[in-house]
Amino acid sequence: MEAILTDCVQSSLRHFMFKNAIFLCERLCAEFPSEVNLQLLAACYLQNNQAHSAYHILKGTQMAQSRYLFAISCFQMDLLNEAETALCPANEPGGEIPNGAAGHYLLGLIYRYTDRQKSAIHHFRLALSIDPLLWAAYEELCLLGAAEEAAVVFGEAAALSIQKQYLNHGLASSNLHTSSEDCNLVSSQNFGSEDVSPRQLKHTQGSNLRDIPAAALSGAASQSQYGGPSNMLFYNTPSPMASQLSGVAPPPLCRNVQPNGSNLNAVNTDSSPRSVVNSTIQAPRRKFVDEGKLRKISGRLFSDSGPRRSTRLAGDAGTNTNANTTAIAGNGTNSSFKYLGSSKLTSVALRAVTVRKGQSWANENIEEGIQNEAFDDSHANMASTTSSSFPSGDVRPLDQDGATVPVGGVVISSSKVISGASEVLGLLRTLGEGYRLSCLYRCQDALDTYVRLPLKHYNTSWVLSKVGKAHFELVDYLEADRAFNLARRASLCSLEGMDIYSTVLYHLKEDMKLSYLAQELISTDRLAPQSWCAMGNCYSLQKDHETALKNFQRAVQLNSRFVYAHTLCGHEYVALEDFENGIKSYQNALRIDSRHYNAWYGLGMIFLRQEKFEFSEHHFGMAFDINPRSSVIMSYLGTALHALKKSEDAIKIMDRAILADRKNPLPMYQKANILMSLEKFDDALEVLEELKEYAPRESSVYALMGKIYKRRNMHEKAMLHFGIALDLKPSATDVATIKAAIEKLHVPDELEDSL
Repeated sequence: MEAILTDCVQSSLRHFMFKNAIFLCERLCAEFPSEVNLQLLAACYLQNNQAHSAYHILKGTQMAQSRYLFAISCFQMDLLNEAETALCPANEPGGEIPNGAAGHYLLGLIYRYTDRQKSAIHHFRLALSIDPLLWAAYEELCLLGAAEEAAVVFGEAAALSIQKQYLNHGLASSNLHTSSEDCNLVSSQNFGSEDVSPRQLKHTQGSNLRDIPAAALSGAASQSQYGGPSNMLFYNTPSPMASQLSGVAPPPLCRNVQPNGSNLNAVNTDSSPRSVVNSTIQAPRRKFVDEGKLRKISGRLFSDSGPRRSTRLAGDAGTNTNANTTAIAGNGTNSSFKYLGSSKLTSVALRAVTVRKGQSWANENIEEGIQNEAFDDSHANMASTTSSSFPSGDVRPLDQDGATVPVGGVVISSSKVISGASEVLGLLRTLGEGYRLSCLYRCQDALDTYVRLPLKHYNTSWVLSKVGKAHFELVDYLEADRAFNLARRASLCSLEGMDIYSTVLYHLKEDMKLSYLAQELISTDRLAPQSWCAMGNCYSLQKDHETALKNFQRAVQLNSRFVYAHTLCGHEYVALEDFENGIKSYQNALRIDSRHYNAWYGLGMIFLRQEKFEFSEHHFGMAFDINPRSSVIMSYLGTALHALKKSEDAIKIMDRAILADRKNPLPMYQKANILMSLEKFDDALEVLEELKEYAPRESSVYALMGKIYKRRNMHEKAMLHFGIALDLKPSATDVATIKAAIEKLHVPDELEDSL
């Protein structure tokens, strides 16, 4: 009975019938009360977005897997202290973390969100050392600015580790004379062994937690969540389970095995809960991670981390950049894929994103997955380490003997395992280095790295969204628009980077496209913070700041760790001149991600407007330390330095800002202001004459030239430039200032100051 109920629960989970799984699992726990069965029930609750239910049934449990699932429940409920205690009990100092790499990764997230970055970095690195293919841990290290070069992390040591795990398991399998299916027998209750990434869990309030991967918590160890054979054996990572449960004597490996090996719970035919535990710990000091779990995680908990509204810093500086760039075809046909024609993205002509011979991307990707033996030249180039470069004593004999290894229900030769590991790591090296560089805001270097990817990987939504974000950070909105548009075409259901895309459209003042994007995202997923950020940007562009703020607050409510939403709230509070709440919003963003330079910048702007120049300099300096290539940040840092009478330092930082981005008129204008205050009128006029070439219709440039000519008693030229400034239709405030300057044109400066 126990085996039948367990199998029914597993089947229900595989088919996403969570209510049925919960009902049957409750019957299972009532008939056969055991902690192992409670683990299965907790997994059912977690998949049905009932973290609170899993929390209550697992509270006080002691088994390693129970503590891991309890920690996940606590993490979703934002009970980080309890989650940490579950993973690191106070009465077991120095004890092993449950679930190996996955446990260290979860603990790293807990430390990160409790502002203990050194401990977080330590555990993310431990997770990577246990499982070199745990991409999510490397991603977190990049966000924390502590990632090593991808060539080191995904290098020869990682390849040797992977080969050792796979091939050693293959050797054990052949020695035991079992089929690949028989070797895949693991107790159905051992369902947390794969990498359950909390970054895949949409952290929402109440019942909106709905992104736990089904297979990650269901325990369908020998079948995938779609009912097919799993490839958990492909990812063996050392497990602490053996030592933690060493007090239970392990049973024979293939006890009561069905001939076809298809019954997951055949080991439980004696209806003994103890036999379930025994089968869990029998093998394996190894964890089996589903290959699919290693794909890029949506980033709901971490913005993207990522997301920056950096060009709100610059106002409209750069809105008109690249005006001569070829526009995107708006008819939705494949012709719009040739967006690279005259743009910066054409650094490599082969990056033209075209659909060859009418073949869709989806079909191409599916065929690529099926024909896994047909490797193209780009694969060969990326796999810089081949099987000949790994002189492992464990590997060589297996390869020479033609040993085979079960991978995902398919038996392949050990040589293919070696070459496959090499190719996977080669791909991760390029992706990882590009992502690391983008997190360090070396955006051009990141773009050059992404360009080296094979075309089929470059044309995926994740890569194109990162390319778009890199252009966004470079204040190149037109190129960012093109890249994000292609990312949308590659995967309409993906929300990766769409919050940034909405900000790109905000700065381009594309109100129609922004409104359409917001509606599309809301219809795709109403419970995603990216959707509400896009909607908020739409209202903000219409100057409806109160409604925009409500939308951004809804994004925060859906995911309190979505850092970009907090920052956008801060922008709207500043627009409403509610500086107190603006400061709180920026500080909330920094609690989540201390490297979110936009929040530092926002605080600096508030203090600059409040004339608290020391505070302003400090916050702009922090933003500059994080992103030392931003022309906008350097411009405002120079302004704060000038206000503190540090004019020479201010001019130096302005010169750096001008070199960083010639198209940004702000640092040149500020430099001219500083030179005028130092009474270096000729130098100031020279800078402004150059600035006129970049911003010929900027009224403030002519108004400043008029002030300089007035200071030099050149009243006719001053009047001419004041008139030009008025003709360019400045804002109402600037109009009043210019008219006041014209009225006082013949008043000496000394008298004007006294007035």
